Amino acid sequence: MSIRVKTIIGIACIEAVLLALLVMMTLDYLRTSNYDSFIKHASTTSALFAATTKDAVLSYDLASLESFVNEVLIHRDLLYARVLGPDGNVFAQAGQSEYLEQAFVADHHVESVSDDVFDTFSEISEEGVIYGRVEIGLDTSNLTTIITEAENRSAVIAVIEMGLVALFSFLLGGYLTRQLKILSIAAKSITEGDLEINIPIKGRDEIANVAIAFNVMASSLKEASTRRDQYEAELQKLNRSLEGRVFSRSEQIQAKNIELEKANQNIKEAQLKLLHSEKMSSIGLLAAGVAHEINNPVGYVMSNLHSLKHYVQSYRSLIDEYMLLTTLTDADKRQAQQLKIDQLCQQYDLDFMNEDLDFLIQESIEGTVRVSNIVKSLKEFSHIDTMNSYIMCNLNDCIKSALNMANNELKYHCDIQKDLADLPLTYCCSGQISQIVLNLIINAGHAIEGHGSIYVRSRQDEKMLEISVSDTGKGIPENQIHKLFDPFFTTKAVGEGTGLGLSIAYGIAKEHGGEILVESKVGKGSCFSLRIPLVTEE
Repeated sequence: MSIRVKTIIGIACIEAVLLALLVMMTLDYLRTSNYDSFIKHASTTSALFAATTKDAVLSYDLASLESFVNEVLIHRDLLYARVLGPDGNVFAQAGQSEYLEQAFVADHHVESVSDDVFDTFSEISEEGVIYGRVEIGLDTSNLTTIITEAENRSAVIAVIEMGLVALFSFLLGGYLTRQLKILSIAAKSITEGDLEINIPIKGRDEIANVAIAFNVMASSLKEASTRRDQYEAELQKLNRSLEGRVFSRSEQIQAKNIELEKANQNIKEAQLKLLHSEKMSSIGLLAAGVAHEINNPVGYVMSNLHSLKHYVQSYRSLIDEYMLLTTLTDADKRQAQQLKIDQLCQQYDLDFMNEDLDFLIQESIEGTVRVSNIVKSLKEFSHIDTMNSYIMCNLNDCIKSALNMANNELKYHCDIQKDLADLPLTYCCSGQISQIVLNLIINAGHAIEGHGSIYVRSRQDEKMLEISVSDTGKGIPENQIHKLFDPFFTTKAVGEGTGLGLSIAYGIAKEHGGEILVESKVGKGSCFSLRIPLVTEE
């Protein structure tokens, strides 16, 4: 085997190994960086989708969930999206049917995806409690195409490079056999960066041919260096273009975040309107009773005022007669005037008027205070609650406000008994707590057929405050208890309830970090208990 052949084989093997390592490292970096970026993108998308749908899942707002699913599919990489409840039931879904019909299996690595769809999910949780999750599928075909194209281009470049190396080694081997000394000097010049080297050609023999071949090789190296510089310039330009696209995508994501925040705000406003609507429904239900509660004290206050008006007229008449008495100097006339005054005192029953006067004034004051308390309770209850409505308050005040509202509705067929413990102040929305208590009291009254009793209790259990409302009504069947807090579910007759009262009450309790417990037996009555944590600081 000649030196030329050995040189060709040796250089080709070395170049092949180095080129293979370079291509493998480049492709591995390309895969790793793109796969990691894709997984982060999928995780971020599912997390944002879960955060967007959380409030709608908690309130079982299926219409909003359907809208959210359709909006998130605007993302061109998403093939499907769905929202699941705590029991795995589908609340809303949309996308390509072929993927929705498949069983969901979460993917953890892009390279393990076999159907061009990366399946991932995020759990919907609040205070550590999982209420459901969102599932999405992202298209990986574009990423796979990019990586495959990079592999093909690398293979083509490797083949071209091996061809060039073979040609170079062929020329170098011939050169080594004939002109080693000149090659040594020329090679040293090339290693020093002098690509303008030109071996002088003398004659037409093999030495001249080797010199010509070396000069061609030097020219090829110069062209390769120029092409390399061009490639580097193009690569820098491509990097700048990628940076611009990344910045554009970041702006799009920010715009989507703003839209999601706006949608979340709209959901909160809708929930607030629903809360106020249910509150107005309760007020409407109690309107007749509240009017009666106001009319009673107003009636006897008006009656007292008429009596006071008559007494004032009598006092004025007596004062006029006394004034006349002071102007008389004749003894007979003064005696006659005094007799007239005594007769008027007997006629007006002055002693009775003096005694009755204090009673009428005190009773009128009590009546106006009673009206004022009823109006105050109605005003506080009907006010739209916001986050700023959270104050330090005593839950017993919320109970008393609710009882003022419902008193006339229940007093004719229910005995209301209170057992209120001394409670510390807690940071909460007093209007919303009053709404829960009023809803529980009204439901207890509706559950009683004929005449019965309602017991309202409050107590403190370590770091929890509890309000319980129990009745001696007809009770609730066991198979319906788990549905009580579902929206639009009601055990009342058609037209007597919206089915939203307990659902809204449950949502308010959750917002306060608490819960509502139910115990009921058919024929014996029910007990609803509101439990919220004690919060001593705002």
